[in-house]
Amino acid sequence: MAGIRIKDIDIYHPSTKISNDFFIQHFDEKGIDIRGLLATLGRDTRYSISSTDENSLTMAFEAASNVLEKTGLSGADIDLIAYASQTPEYIFPTNSLMIHRLINGASHTICIDSNANCAGMTAAVEQVSRQMLGNPRIRRALVIGSDYVAPHANKNDPVYYANFGDAAAAVILERDENSVGFIDSIYQTDTCVYGNSLFPAEGLANLGRSGVAAGEFNVKFIPFDDSICVDAASESINTLLSNNGIAPESIKAACFSQLSLPNIQAVSGKIGIDPDAAVYIGDEFGYTSTSSPFIALHKAVTTGQLERGDKVLFWTVGAGWQNVAFVMEY
Repeated sequence: MAGIRIKDIDIYHPSTKISNDFFIQHFDEKGIDIRGLLATLGRDTRYSISSTDENSLTMAFEAASNVLEKTGLSGADIDLIAYASQTPEYIFPTNSLMIHRLINGASHTICIDSNANCAGMTAAVEQVSRQMLGNPRIRRALVIGSDYVAPHANKNDPVYYANFGDAAAAVILERDENSVGFIDSIYQTDTCVYGNSLFPAEGLANLGRSGVAAGEFNVKFIPFDDSICVDAASESINTLLSNNGIAPESIKAACFSQLSLPNIQAVSGKIGIDPDAAVYIGDEFGYTSTSSPFIALHKAVTTGQLERGDKVLFWTVGAGWQNVAFVMEY
């Protein structure tokens, strides 16, 4: 049976780079010391949109264009476009439909938007891979993840305002008769904190009832200990690897959620992979939410850590929360 492999990946980020100093000064003026928070999470710099001409859709288009150019493909070569974002620029039409227009996609192309919050792009690649395995008409799929959280963050909230960075990633999945590619996946859902991150804070219906005052519909965040996902993620990943006879030491790159460096280290330790296999980009990019595991993948590929045929493990977690993990041969 043909495998579904990642043909290639590319990313896009804005040119403006902001260091921790900007956010430390911002919160110092409010009497809030965020130095410990930034150090714990492993932040240093992040890229930031500074032009009103850029948003999650434009970043997605740039990342898609980059990977198409890199592979010598055009929009007409793509059979399915999946766009993952928790901050889509538009509710309708679908943003994938807009990407289809921008890359001159073919008339037969399937266009879908998905939202699993920070787990979005990981879930989208997993779901599209499953779909491709069952539908041989889909030879190539373009999966894009892009989030622009900053405009929706409460500037009094250190977690949302100081940690996120702006970036997008795009991968091309391809049916290949000579590769293993996608191997298996696992989900683990626990809704115990389902109300701790809400956007829009007052609900979508109220946008039409009371208008949009500046800041009124920012993300409503109630802090909680995000390390609660570590044990659940570790157990599910261990089950995933065990069910498929994969030894932890055979994982050459672990591309995990970049929300928290301690969480990356804790999950890596509990599943027994080589500490050097865990890729960390959160110090340069900040937390790019949906695209973060794939920006980590981009680093693993471009630095030579990951080569064709190596096994790569993905894991991330979405608000609410939901752990998503899958393993594949690159």
